[in-house]
Amino acid sequence: MSSEPAGHSRAYWTYRGLSGLINVLPSRLLEPTAHLAGLSMSGLWRHKRPVIRANLRRVVGPGVSEAALDKLVIDAFNSYARYWVEGARLTSMTPEEILESFSIEGFEHVAEEVENHRGLILALPHLGIWDLGGAWLTLKGCPMTTVAEAIEPPDLFEWFRAQREQLGLTIHELGPGTSGRLVTALRAGRLVGLVADRDIAGSGIDVEFFGERTTLPGGPAALALRTGAHLFPSIVYQRSGLRGHGVILPALEIERSGDLRADVTRVTQMLAHAFEGLIRRAPAQWHLFQPNWPSDREKYR
Repeated sequence: MSSEPAGHSRAYWTYRGLSGLINVLPSRLLEPTAHLAGLSMSGLWRHKRPVIRANLRRVVGPGVSEAALDKLVIDAFNSYARYWVEGARLTSMTPEEILESFSIEGFEHVAEEVENHRGLILALPHLGIWDLGGAWLTLKGCPMTTVAEAIEPPDLFEWFRAQREQLGLTIHELGPGTSGRLVTALRAGRLVGLVADRDIAGSGIDVEFFGERTTLPGGPAALALRTGAHLFPSIVYQRSGLRGHGVILPALEIERSGDLRADVTRVTQMLAHAFEGLIRRAPAQWHLFQPNWPSDREKYR
């Protein structure tokens, strides 16, 4: 008999079942389904509302009314539900549908790297639907290598990884040896995409982010400094009609001073400021449902 907890098995089959259901729904029902799922999340996860509210308040500033902030919180749940609906749908989409449902600005910034098979790094926040951007890039001849935090149960993580690999993405589990695998990918001329607005490992770089000190992952900066790969702040926004729109900013100016720690700190701060501008364009699509600043970690344990 399996020693896996019953709750783990239920979670796995629940995700599998919902994904199967989403893939047989008519397209016209997908957005209403995501909206209903968002409302359900908002009710079930009421305990997360204060955290999301605090995160969004930093983005929009003190001038936004309480009513407007409340609406942003609800919109954030809707956006997150839509992320899961769209992600589940991706593997059943044809290449033509993926290409048609995605637009991008700034691709010219990376075109030369792609054409010459030089490794490059796209750094993104947890916003919108980056998976669609990854699928689009694969169809354009530049498949993405990325990293994902392990989730429970392990079967669910492996299923999630298999789904993304169907789209042409290579997913490495976050852990020992991950950095070396990413260096190998860059030196082989691959595109590496890293979500870098949460310090999951707790060993990040101290930066100012939306007016307050916190830590962000130093991985993108360290990889760029170590390999010479260009580092591009980027993002994928959700658009109406289950479409996505990518933005790639010009590469950050990276110069080596001889002090690696100082260089990583400086580049990570530059990336944090770039993220601020990108997130402010669509704050309700920022899927940050955890405390991300030290003051909030104490308050919302």
